[in-house]
Amino acid sequence: MESNRVYWIKNMVCRRCLKVLKQELEEVHIKVLSLELGRLSVRIIEGTNKDIDSKVLQVIHSNGFEIAKSEEEMLVEEVKLTLIELIQELPTHVKEKTSEYLASTIRRDYKVLSRLFSKTENTTIEKYFIKLKIEKVKELIQLQQYTFSDIAYMLDYSSVNHLSRQFKRITGMSMTDFKNSEHLERNFYDEII
Repeated sequence: MESNRVYWIKNMVCRRCLKVLKQELEEVHIKVLSLELGRLSVRIIEGTNKDIDSKVLQVIHSNGFEIAKSEEEMLVEEVKLTLIELIQELPTHVKEKTSEYLASTIRRDYKVLSRLFSKTENTTIEKYFIKLKIEKVKELIQLQQYTFSDIAYMLDYSSVNHLSRQFKRITGMSMTDFKNSEHLERNFYDEII
């Protein structure tokens, strides 16, 4: 008899992750039913549960990921992935507050999400989202295709001054200093907290 097993994967934030994991899982003969950022569904044949779990865990761990073990961890990962996806499509003009967007997308009360996130990650959703946006700003500055005004507009800042103040507070340097720096250091999205 066949069934499906779902795994929630922590710190999985890019499309390349999907390709690599799918390829490696298929190499060890795991039937992938669906794979999206943070979520994997595989086919389980009765009697092979432990073997499949072992193979899946090995592939996931060898690629630097972890399995979310509780519903709380799964919700926190879903918040992270939702925010990361939000900044990938520019401009990010969401017509509602981030809290309302998260609540409607994840279908959970924002207060619950906020409490879980703060408890698990020792920071607020708002501070995490600001750090994500600042990493996106660094990426856009590196591309050298946009003015600071363009970047502020694309990331839905009220003004360049607002973005500049936030950038300096988070990075310790101005956007101009970052742009002129020889070492443009950025963080991976999955390492932001």
